Amino acid sequence: MREIIWIAHTSLDGYVANKEGKLDDFESGEDNLDFVGEICKEADTILSGRITYELLHSFWPDAGELPGATRAEKKYSDWYNGTTKLVATRTPSDPCKGNIYFVHDNLVQYVQQAKGQRGSPIVIFGSTDVGGQLMEQNLIDVYWIFVNPVIFGSGVPLFKNGANQRKLRLVETRRFANGETALKYVSEN
Repeated sequence: MREIIWIAHTSLDGYVANKEGKLDDFESGEDNLDFVGEICKEADTILSGRITYELLHSFWPDAGELPGATRAEKKYSDWYNGTTKLVATRTPSDPCKGNIYFVHDNLVQYVQQAKGQRGSPIVIFGSTDVGGQLMEQNLIDVYWIFVNPVIFGSGVPLFKNGANQRKLRLVETRRFANGETALKYVSEN
C-alpha cells in the first residue's frame, strides 16, 4: 500500500498563504529544502491542486539550471522533474503530457485506488482543498506541518472550517535556522 504524505507550510496562526494568496513571508533556507528533499526522496508522485501545481511548475523544472542555484535546489529540481504529477482540477486543462496527469472527477476514488497499489509514497504539497478532501476520508498517513515565525491574521487556512476532528500523534520535530519548525504527525484514526 502506498503512503500519502501531506507537506504544508503555515503561519503561526494556521494560514498557508496571506489574504492575497501569497507565500512571500515564508522565509526559505537551504537546510529547509534539504530536509523536504529527504522527506520526499522515496516518493515518485506529487499530488496537488491546479494552483499549487502552477506555482511549483513555474519554478522547479528549471530551478537547478538557474545561475546561482544551490546544491539543494539542483537536487530538488532533479527529483521534481522525475516525479509523476497528479493535478486535481475542476477547470478545463491541456491533455495529459509526459508525466503530468489531470484528475477532473472522483479525486477521492482515484487516490484510494492509487493508494491501494504497491509503490512509492505520494506527496501532497500545500493544496488545502486536495488535502482536506483526503483527510476527510482518512487517506493521509503522515502530516508534515512546517510552522513559520509569522502571523498573517487572515488568509488561506490549512484546515477549513467544518473539517472532521482528527486525532494525530506527534512523532518528530525539527527546527531550522530561519525559525521555522517542522512537526511530523501520524493519524491515529
